[in-house]
Amino acid sequence: MDRHKRAVLVLSDGSAYFGEALGATGIRTGELVFNTAMTGYQEALTDPSYAGQILLMTYPLIGNYGLNKEWVESDRVHVEGFCVRQNYNSPHHARASLNLDRYLSDNGVGGISGIDTRALTRIIRTHGVMPAALEVYDGHDADIAALTAKARATDYSKLDFVEKVTCGQMKSMKPTGAVSSNKKVALLDCGVKGNIIRELNKRGCEVMVFPAFSTAEEIKSFGPAGVVISNGPGDPARLSSIVKQMHLLAKDYPLMGICLGHQLMGWVAGSKTYKLKFGHRGGNHPVLDKKLNKVVITTQNHGFAVDEKGLGPDWEITHTNLNDKTNEGIAHKSLPIFSVQYHPEAHPGPRDSMYLFDKFVKSL
Repeated sequence: MDRHKRAVLVLSDGSAYFGEALGATGIRTGELVFNTAMTGYQEALTDPSYAGQILLMTYPLIGNYGLNKEWVESDRVHVEGFCVRQNYNSPHHARASLNLDRYLSDNGVGGISGIDTRALTRIIRTHGVMPAALEVYDGHDADIAALTAKARATDYSKLDFVEKVTCGQMKSMKPTGAVSSNKKVALLDCGVKGNIIRELNKRGCEVMVFPAFSTAEEIKSFGPAGVVISNGPGDPARLSSIVKQMHLLAKDYPLMGICLGHQLMGWVAGSKTYKLKFGHRGGNHPVLDKKLNKVVITTQNHGFAVDEKGLGPDWEITHTNLNDKTNEGIAHKSLPIFSVQYHPEAHPGPRDSMYLFDKFVKSL
């Protein structure tokens, strides 16, 4: 960490929080959100669902077990900025190869430490997620008025982040070792986390990863047995073209939606989505699986939810968030089609819901 560099986080209301610099110099803007997980900061940094957002961790000590190139969910850091209470720059873990400051710097992302992240969390809980600007600077003073203007000019809902994070062309991810079911699964990459692919591979499936805006005909031409619609960033209401293709795919294949994929499934089911005040992001959210009548502890990262009131008569509610009663899952009553709002693949977080991958693979 360069002790000469400084950092400041400026909210759209003009309030400024000065701290120690992490990572790369420069100015980045985004929607300020918080995550309550105690571990898994590298998985969060590399989760494409955080594209366009400045991520704040509520747990006070970050960086203590370091970072490793294998502990990632994608090929790069997707957050616009990173905010922590205390950065630990000398990590203790046998497999740690980098500290947080170096990792952020290598990925061209700035961060800030030494600020009261829990006070900021209370502000977000009271006022909702808000635009912010984060500057890491050296050799000059921060221009708070200019940073405030940049924050106010940021509108998360107007940008198509899926287009920014989806893959460029179809690629095949085959199981390794002796495990193979000879089943092909098409995955619509809206910003997929790597462990979704790994869990399908573990169950013997070859995963064909398609760009998010692929057509149903393009997907069908590869002969999949089923289709997964992945997690991803941004407002699902902007993605009507993907919903149209899902309608076509639902006629012929089992479908599974995860997070953003679930929100898009809500549109397929005749519902709409709405923006939550401050979203659900963390690894300890209790969800009731109404079909199995059991509670699972889940990993979550979303800022939108499905409006249950609009669901068509052929659909049913399968999962409910026990904290705020928002929808966490739906399923078609007669077809092998279902989706969940949370992340059954974990990484980070509890593995309570891995059975959903078993359910999907059995339906192929």
